[in-house]
Amino acid sequence: MLKASALGFGHLAFADLLNKVPAAAPANPLAARQTHFPARAKRIIFLFMKGGPSHVDTFDRKPKLDRDDGKELPFDKPRVTFAETGKLLRSPWKFKHFGQSGIEVSNLFPHVAKHVDDLCILNSVHGTNPAHGGACLKLHTGSDNFIRPSMGSWVTYGLGTENENLPGFITICPTLAHGGVRNFGSAFLPAQYSATSMGVASQEAKLARVKFAKNEVTSKDLQRLQLDLLSKFNHEHLDISGAHSDLESRILSFELAFRMQHEIPQIENLAEESEKTRSLYGLDQAVTEDFGRQCLLARRFIERGVRFIQVTHSNTKVQWDQHGDLLNGHNANALEVDLPIAGLLTDLKQRGLLEDTLVLWGGEFGRTPVAQGTDGRDHNPEGFTMWLAGGGVKGGFRYGATDEYGYYAVENKMHIHDLHATILHLLGIDHEQLTYRYAGRDFRLTDVSGRVAQAILA
Repeated sequence: MLKASALGFGHLAFADLLNKVPAAAPANPLAARQTHFPARAKRIIFLFMKGGPSHVDTFDRKPKLDRDDGKELPFDKPRVTFAETGKLLRSPWKFKHFGQSGIEVSNLFPHVAKHVDDLCILNSVHGTNPAHGGACLKLHTGSDNFIRPSMGSWVTYGLGTENENLPGFITICPTLAHGGVRNFGSAFLPAQYSATSMGVASQEAKLARVKFAKNEVTSKDLQRLQLDLLSKFNHEHLDISGAHSDLESRILSFELAFRMQHEIPQIENLAEESEKTRSLYGLDQAVTEDFGRQCLLARRFIERGVRFIQVTHSNTKVQWDQHGDLLNGHNANALEVDLPIAGLLTDLKQRGLLEDTLVLWGGEFGRTPVAQGTDGRDHNPEGFTMWLAGGGVKGGFRYGATDEYGYYAVENKMHIHDLHATILHLLGIDHEQLTYRYAGRDFRLTDVSGRVAQAILA
């Protein structure tokens, strides 16, 4: 009727409204869901460098910083800074051109540099908070001052998992500082979208396990009987109380834990990997063994259908937070992660997984081009670098830029909300439609902002 009586305009508007009505939730909330449009990536691995690596010493070379070492910054510093800083400080590392793209990378990352033609380097990321806690929360949840669901929780809520015997979101050796569990929690989203954690940052990765994943005491048949009885009681409670998100999530968590018993121990067992693969990730070297193990676990999880994996590098002695002794601190950190990250990219590519796996690398902010003390750099959320690989992004491509010294993002600026919007887009999700109603309003990862960086799409 609308199509015939209003020359099609009413019909088109009504069709658009129907298209925006969300699909009914599946019986299992972790079941795989349809994307809003064809996805370029099916899953994501987030390599989080806790503490804030320096962009001007890694992937954002600044020749004028070298030239003007020891001089005053020729423009104003931000109104709010984390600590007092002095004059310009040149990078102690050399940069070289790599790959067909000729992108410059410092000699902190000689192994990752060999993959530069697969990297989409975002040189203009910026945030709002110069403190670790607020910046970590901003990066992980989109908010630095409210408790919000984490990026992995939103992705799992929107897409589910490809393997219903495993969680949709796993975090390996997460840091419990600067936001702690809120960085991988589901906040007001149902609890089943929170991360399942393996170990913590202060623990060696070889000790990281999913807790209580294997029951050595009770047979599966007896466990099944116990769960059925418990489920009966819980559903009787639900019949009386009505919908109850926490209880429903608890029931689902019991069932998932039961199903995980078979798969998790197999994934955690790296003995079946060849010596060649173990060496590729650096498991045969003391300095790279820990982070290499985390990266190898990430690959084993994503090839079994886990949607979002976070791997955290948080060396408790050094981290990437070099307020002083920049040279030794960044050297130590890069040595631990460079080979494993390159190994992960190589392994994903040779297995055909990089094409539809999005890899994200970066920290909560960058560092200042001016010195803190004589040999350190302060926190800098005004402009810094992260990079993406695989999953539908342009390889060998630099997007955006900071100023001539590397303090502020100035070209194609990418706010954290823009980064989140772009990641969701690559996963086939319209960030404006991925919403959840809570406390009387619709929330989303990108709050009321977010712009997809179309220029980086392959």
